[in-house]
This record gives sequence, structure tokens and C-alpha cells, in this order.
Amino acid sequence: MMNYKQILIFVVSFFMITINSYAADTKALEAANNDSKDIKSLQRGARNFMNYCSGCHSAEYIRFEVIGADLGLTESQLKQFLMFNAEQTFDTIKASMPQVDAAGWFGQAPPDLSLMARAKGTDYIFTFLKSFYLDDMSPTGADNVVLAGTSMPNVLWELQGHQSFEDDEHGSAHLEIIIPGKMSQKDFDFFLRDTVNFLEYISEPIKNKRQALGIKVLLFLAFFLVLAYLLKKEIWKDVK
Repeated sequence: MMNYKQILIFVVSFFMITINSYAADTKALEAANNDSKDIKSLQRGARNFMNYCSGCHSAEYIRFEVIGADLGLTESQLKQFLMFNAEQTFDTIKASMPQVDAAGWFGQAPPDLSLMARAKGTDYIFTFLKSFYLDDMSPTGADNVVLAGTSMPNVLWELQGHQSFEDDEHGSAHLEIIIPGKMSQKDFDFFLRDTVNFLEYISEPIKNKRQALGIKVLLFLAFFLVLAYLLKKEIWKDVK
């Protein structure tokens, strides 16, 4: 019968092997390098989201009027370019596809993306969106290196093209474009960064204002720190 030390060694060894195996099979995440202060990028990202994501995914923690105010869009621009399935600017982004139908078609309803950037990180989303490959065994015809067995179809195949995921001559698996899409790899990465940028923005719309206010507060405190120090020197100058 094993004593507690042997049990502890066994448990630690098991977790180390599991972690190492998981790390070996997981695709390294690429840096999204997005900038949530880039308004033009956010505007393009909003367009990308509404054109390619909002059919299945909602973002019910953000209102169109907030997007318009933060991204410098007028009400007419919102209605013309973004509000495909909404009537009022105070509406939130709702998926066009009914949740019941989506659950039946994909096995589960697509998640709301309001907080996805905070939950998964922008690097994860960026890498996930560019890591689909053809797979005859998948119900959607495609699988993903980052999230194997995903029920999400490759909705961006027309832009990126189709990829294969096979072992190369050195025995390491890699993704390779076998049917080009409408965009070059550089342009597709640019497209994804704008989209991820918008997802990061909607996960915390007040982030830029909060950071700007934080800088002002720190400058305010620094100024009064100097003022307090000089006042202290003046008051105690005669005390030996």
C-alpha cells in the first residue's frame, strides 16, 4: 500500500505529464497586436462584426448608441451600416439566428461575445479565427487547431481561403493555405485585428476613458505630493 509521499509523487507526476501533453498539442497563440484606442480600426471592426459575426452571435451588453458615441458615428451611420437587425439605437446587438434553431443546428447555441475578449484574451481569439482547416470528419467540414472539435463553422473561409493541417517533412504539423481566398494573409490578419479590436472594446467600453482618467489622477496626486513636501519644508524649517 502506498504511503502519502508516494501518493503525492504520483499525483504531481500525473499532472506534469498532463500539462506537458496539453502544451505539446496546443497551438502557440499569435499576438493580436490590436490597439483599442484606434478609432478607425474599431469602426472597421464593428463593420466586420456585424457582417460576419452577428448572424449567429449576440453582444447584449453593448448598445448601438454607445458604439456610435465612442466610435464617432452618427445615428444615420449606425442605422445604415451597423443596425441590420435592430430598430432603435438603444437596442443591444442581438443575433439574427434564433437560439433554438442554432442549438439544433450546431449542438449548442453560439455564445454571446460581449465579454469574450476578457474571458479568452485577444491573442486567443485572433489565433482561433485564423486556425480553421478542412476536416471531412467534422459536421461543418472544418475543425480548428486551437479548439479541436469546435461546433463553429469557418465563416471566414471566403476571405482567408481553405487550409490543410498536416505533418510536414520534419514531422511537425502546420497549417497551409491550399485554396486561396479573396484576401492575402497580410490583409486577412489586418481584418482579424480590427475584429478582435472591436471585441476587446465591447468587453469594456469605458476602458479608454478609465485609463485617461487614471493618468489625470496620477498627475494630480504627483503635483500635490510636491506641494505637500514643499509646505512641510516651509512649516518645519525652523525646527532643528
